[in-house]
Parts: sequence; C-alpha cells; structure tokens
Amino acid sequence: METNYTESSESINFQKYWSVVRRRWLTATGVFTLVFGSVATFTFLQQPSYEAIGKVLLKRKDSISSLTGLGGENRGELQSLALEKDPIDTEAEVVASAPLAQQTIKAFDLRDKDNEPLTVDDFLRKLTVKSIRGADVLKVSYIDKNPARSAAVVNFLMKSYMQNNLYSNRAEAVAARKFIEAQLPKIENTVRRSDAALRKFKEANKVVALKEEAQSAITVIADLENQGARAQAELDDAAARSSALRSRLGMSSQDAMILGSISQSPAVQRALEELQKVQGDIAIQSARYSENHPTVVNLRSKEAALKSLLKGRVKGVLGKGKQDIGDNLQVGELRIKMTEDLVKSEVDRLGLASRVAALEGRQASYKNRVSDIPRLEQGERELTRGLEVSQNTYELMLKKLQEIQVTENQNIGNARVLETAIIPEIPVSPKIPLNLAAGAFLGGILALGTISILEARDKSIKTVKEARQLLGYTLLGAIPASEYKALPADTSGASLPLGSRTPAAIASPQSPAGGAYRMLQANLRFMRSEKDLKTVVISSSVPREGKSTVAANLAAALAQVGRRALLIDADLHRPRQHEIWNLSNRIGLSEVIMGQATTEVAVQQVMPYLDVLTSGTQPPSPLALLDSEAMSFFLEQVSEIYDLIILDTPPLVFEADATILGKMCDGLLLVVRPGVVDSVSGAMAKEFLEQSGQNVLGQVVNGVIVENEPSAYYRQAGSYYTGGVRS
Repeated sequence: METNYTESSESINFQKYWSVVRRRWLTATGVFTLVFGSVATFTFLQQPSYEAIGKVLLKRKDSISSLTGLGGENRGELQSLALEKDPIDTEAEVVASAPLAQQTIKAFDLRDKDNEPLTVDDFLRKLTVKSIRGADVLKVSYIDKNPARSAAVVNFLMKSYMQNNLYSNRAEAVAARKFIEAQLPKIENTVRRSDAALRKFKEANKVVALKEEAQSAITVIADLENQGARAQAELDDAAARSSALRSRLGMSSQDAMILGSISQSPAVQRALEELQKVQGDIAIQSARYSENHPTVVNLRSKEAALKSLLKGRVKGVLGKGKQDIGDNLQVGELRIKMTEDLVKSEVDRLGLASRVAALEGRQASYKNRVSDIPRLEQGERELTRGLEVSQNTYELMLKKLQEIQVTENQNIGNARVLETAIIPEIPVSPKIPLNLAAGAFLGGILALGTISILEARDKSIKTVKEARQLLGYTLLGAIPASEYKALPADTSGASLPLGSRTPAAIASPQSPAGGAYRMLQANLRFMRSEKDLKTVVISSSVPREGKSTVAANLAAALAQVGRRALLIDADLHRPRQHEIWNLSNRIGLSEVIMGQATTEVAVQQVMPYLDVLTSGTQPPSPLALLDSEAMSFFLEQVSEIYDLIILDTPPLVFEADATILGKMCDGLLLVVRPGVVDSVSGAMAKEFLEQSGQNVLGQVVNGVIVENEPSAYYRQAGSYYTGGVRS
C-alpha cells in the first residue's frame, strides 16, 4: 500500500523552488558574490563625474512670413510652438550639431583619457539636449570630471547657439528681402496682364453686371411668355372667326378681301347700282312682254353694256393679274357686312400671327443670352480671381518687404538664456546606492539563472516526489543518507565479522536509516499478495544507487525481528556482499549452481537469523548460469528453509540478470537514488520491467538528502531519532 506523505505540502511550488535553491546555494552564492563584487569594485574605483545644466527659452520664429516665415506684428513676442511639428526637437539638433561641438571642443581644449583632442562623437555622448515637456524650453546638460568645466561648457554652448541663431535669422531676412525684390516686378506685370484680360473679356461679351443682367433677363422672359400666351389666345380666336365667316360666305379669305376692296370703290358701286336697276326693269318688263319685245331687247342690251362697264371698272380696281370674281359682285348688304367682318378678322389674324412671331423671337434671344451667362460668369470669375490673387500677392509682398527691411536692421534672435549653468557640487556618477542595488539585483538574477540552467541540464532525480512521479511504483521505503560506522560486537557480545561499511540497521538501529529499513521490511511483510513473499529480487536502474547496501540492511532488519533470511549476492559481474560483510568469496553461488559445493558449505552466517551466500567465482557467462534449471531448483530448495530470500542483482540498464531472476522469484524491488539516476535511465529501466512482465513490488528511494526534500516529514523523522521530537 502506498504511503501518502504530506502530499499537499509537497505540491507547493514555493517549497520546490526553495529546495532547488538549497541544493544549489553554493553555486548561487558564488555567482552572486562575483557579480555584486565586480559592480561594487567598479563603482568605488570610478572617478566622480559632474553634470551642469542650463536652460534656453525659445520664441516663435518671426523672421519670415507665410512665404518667408516673417510675422511682423508680433515680432519678439514669446509664443507657444505646440501647434508646429516638433520645432523644439529641431532646435535641439541644432544645439547638438557638429559645428557647435567642434567650436566648444576647440574653445576649452577638451581631451580624452589618452590626452588626445576629444572627438565630436565623444563630446556628444557627454552632452544631453532635450525639451522640457509642456514648455518651449531646451535643457542643455554636460557631464565632465571637472565640475567648473562642465558648467563653462554648457554656458559657452548656449551662447554659441544664440549667436548662431541671430546670424541665421539675419541671413534669412537678407535672403527673403532679395527674393521679394526680385519677385515684385514679375508680380506687378502679372497684375497688369490680369486686369487687361478681364477688360477685354467684358468688352467682347458686352458684360457689365452679369448677375443683375441675368435677373433682369429672367423677368423679361417671363413677361414675354405672358404676352405671347395672350397673343396666341387672340390669334386662335381670330382664326376661329375667320373660319366661321369663310364657311358662311362660301368664299376664301382672298375672295372676301377682293370683294371688300370692290365694295369700297364708288365707281364700281355706281355701275353695280345701275346694273341692278336695269336688271330690275328687265324682270318687270319680261313679265309684261316677251323676250323679243323691243323694250326687253333694249333693256338686255343695256344690261350687257353695264356688265361690260362693271367688269372694266372691277379690273381697274383689282389691277392686272387678279382673278375675276364673276357674279359675286351682286351681293346684299348682309353679305357685304359679313365680307367686311371676314376681311377684318383676317387682318386681325395676320397681325396677331406677326405679333406672336415677334414675341417668340425676342424670347429666344433673351433665353440664348441667359444660357450663355454661366459661361460668361465662369470666365469672369476666373479672370477676376486671377486678378485678385495677383493683387493680393503684390500687396502682401510689399508689406513683407517693409517688415523684412525692419527686421534686417534689428538685433533679434529666437532664443534667450533662461537659466545659466552653475558649478555642480554633487556628482551624478557613480551613484553608489543605485549601483549597489543594481549589482545585487543583477547578481540575484544571474544566480537564479545559473540555478535554472544547472537544473535544466541536470536530468537526475533529486527528490522522493520526482522518483514517484517518474516511475509510478509504490513507495515502500525512503532511506535517508547516513554515515556507516564499524560496530565491533552485537548486543550479545559475540564478535561480528563486519566490513568497513557496516549496515545502518546494525550499526545504528535507532537512527533514521535504521527506522527506515524496519519500515521497509514491515511493508514487504504486509503486502497483499496471492501467496507469501519468499524470494525478492533487489535491483536498480544504474550503478551506485546503493542496491547492495539496501539488500544488506533489509536482510539485517529481517533478522532483527526474528525472521530467518538468506541474502544471496546474485551480481556475478561486480559482487559486493562479501565486502560489506567481510566474508570470503572463494565459494559461493556459482559453485552451488554448478554443483561444485553444497548449500550448507557455501552459506555463511553473519548474525542470528541471517545467512549470506556470496557470489563465488565469476563464471564465463553469468546470465547462462542464472537462467538455468539448477538456479530455479536451488531457489525452490532454499525457499523451504528461510522465511525470505533476498537476491542482490546487477542494474537493469546494463544487464538482464535481474529480469531473468525476477521471473523466477515472487517479485522485484527497485532501488532509486536521487542525484545518481537520471530521468532517462529511470524511464528505460521502467520500460524494461514492463516489457519483461515483472512483478514490481515497489520502489525504495535510497540516500534521501533531507535538505533537498520540500516535505517536513524527513526533518521531523531525523529530529525524532536524535531526541529533538518527543512522543
């Protein structure tokens, strides 16, 4: 059954990290001491440096305008530069420029540690120029070993910057004046050309005031449309009357006009009246007389003469080329009245048609002018805009020329010293508290980093918890690391033939190691199994894990509780039990298996209830000897004699002896030693055990270093056995 030690406390990461630090404290201390000592030594050996600080106040540039940067109305006034794009940073670059740096180096004969003239780069590394946030101020600082020289350098540099600034402003004003003087004649010519072009445009297009003209034309067009509508209505009415009269008279308008003209002629009317009178007489006489009667004949002749006369007079009225109207001359007064109305109606219609045409012509003319006004306005706007731009430019250039002439004669710069540098009294470097704190911090970081690197490279198992997590086997015992002591005699006074490294179960039975071995034998005894454990194989993953020591101590612990045990050294490659127990290895397991010696002769008693069978002579093929029926038969024989048989076998990773014997025995106990076995070897051993189908009883963690364990269980156990903890 797996013993659950203080699992919750072991899972705390802090304890894990603390155990890592405790394991690596010597290395970490060395790294920390080296780093901190180096920083401290460098700090105390460093020569003090002093920093002098001065401040320069900047003003808005007013040497030229929007064209040249000049703003004459606020000349010399301190204004914010916040709306411009990093102007202070630009001035900072000017202060830290190479020409000013070379001038300062030459003025103070600045030299480096090799007594060579200081280079510009070295000078700029000592110089700091930066803007103060939220203000139009530059802070200039310089670091030097000599405090007085650091202040002098800053003041000289600020003075040189202002002189350079003043010279630049004057040079800029002169250049701007020359530029404007050269541009003024050109701009004046442009104004004249623009004015002439606008005048020609207005003359060619008869333009006075296009906006007013457009409004007036719209009003006239509307009035013409109204007049045209009324004239058209009257025309339609006249045309209707003419049509009706023509229909009633049965003649065309032309005939009516001709008839009207004839009716207005007196000669024609007199001839017509005489003809009508004669025709009346003919009608009366024809009723009284026959046609051949002289009176009727005479009247007929008179009628013909009058018709001929009337025809001649009509032709005289109508003129040549006019058609004959026939008998239409003989009309009544009503017909004449209607004819006159028709003629009047036709006259009205023709007059109205002429008026409508005239109105439409005027309307079309106005509309054409109105449609052309946008083009004329665009042309006028372009010409007017060009004239205004050139006029404004000309006026602006004249104004700026006057301003630049004033500025050119003034001693104005864009900067002044706000705060001169004073000689510093407190050095800025080395900063002893800060350097020491940084050294301690860096030393701690590097120490932790070194620990992390060592832990990452160290793949060995370090704690009981890591062994349990890697292998997953039941923990049957955790043996703390202890020193072995020689014990000359047992409790009965009999001499014990023990070696130089006496098993702890015998040498120090009341030690933590002795208690751990007693716990191990008890756990093995009370393990649940189908049958009692009679044979147990003890092995490890790699050498130096203490499997032989564990086997010897486990056998001794069994004997101490009165259980008869046989310890067999089955490691025929590198046997150790005869050295532990100080026994002769001349006759042992090899001789018994090969039949060269009996069990009674080969087995040696080392203490009551404990016998040891050494390995004997090393055979040519140990695996062939162990993997034999003779070995299996031997184990069956001794199982009937002893309560428990323990076989010390080679490591699993190097030899197959343990897996062969494990199949013959009741189970295998795996010894794991932190700091010796790594995770790769442990995983490989576990894989071998699973592939061979071993009955792994559990694992024993040997050589537990109490200081490396995060759990307080092992420290409490040590205190218990040393008397520090009372029950």
